[in-house]
Amino acid sequence: MSDEIDKTEEAADNDGSDELVGGERLADARRRLQVSVAEIAKELHLDDFKVRALERNDFDVLGAPVFAKGHLKKYAQLVKVDEADVMADYYRLNRESGTVPVVPKHTRPRQRISLGPWIGALVVIALAASGYWWSTTREVSQAPPVTGAIAPLPQEANSASAAVDDAEPDDQPELVEPGVADETDPIASPETETELAPEPEPEPVLTPIVEANDSDMSLSITYSGDCWTEITDASGRRLFFDLGKTGRTVNLTGTSPFDVLFGDVANVSLVVNGSPFVVPASDRRGLTARLTITAP
Repeated sequence: MSDEIDKTEEAADNDGSDELVGGERLADARRRLQVSVAEIAKELHLDDFKVRALERNDFDVLGAPVFAKGHLKKYAQLVKVDEADVMADYYRLNRESGTVPVVPKHTRPRQRISLGPWIGALVVIALAASGYWWSTTREVSQAPPVTGAIAPLPQEANSASAAVDDAEPDDQPELVEPGVADETDPIASPETETELAPEPEPEPVLTPIVEANDSDMSLSITYSGDCWTEITDASGRRLFFDLGKTGRTVNLTGTSPFDVLFGDVANVSLVVNGSPFVVPASDRRGLTARLTITAP
């Protein structure tokens, strides 16, 4: 059956043009070598239908141009035809037919981005930030606290009033208003009192009493900077409870020993009973210092 088809095609070729191109050139060489279509199909791993389509230059049956060109080259090697001539025929036929060789477009597969590493990195960063915050918060909380409450800066008049209020009742000075005569003064007379014009009364000046008759120790404090100070003597009397300001010197006397608290000990210089006194390092806690000063 195959031989009859070959004879029919050969007769058809002889009736047509003598010029053979592409697959026709290969079919003519196959017939001269007396090779059947089935044998060519076996070598090309094609069926008979596609081999005959290749010999008719019907390349679309073979699919993409790359397959057609590959089979043409292999076919030319089997029937001992110059591959260059066959490929030249192939390109000329494609230009004449106006078909554009189909080149399969290979698209790069989209890579899926895994969110696992990013989530892990974010978790590590969050843990590191939390650890840093916790360590800094812990350092701040473990800092030595300042002993004693820091009161707001009082005015000089308020400080003097507080010192007078804190003094014992027996030590408070007697305030005498000037311009007012004593009721028991024998010199004043009713006539004189009525003739004198009343003068404006000045505000009383209160002076704190810091000395006591039973004192046996004196303490002088000179401030080179602001420092909150609390000083109590052995009798429990508060000698000084205020903010010492820069350039101020406070002289105190009382019963030894003194219980002393400095909010910023670096800003004070002490003299006890006329001798300089240095705050021991063992009594310092950072900026603050709490100590007991005994008379030498």
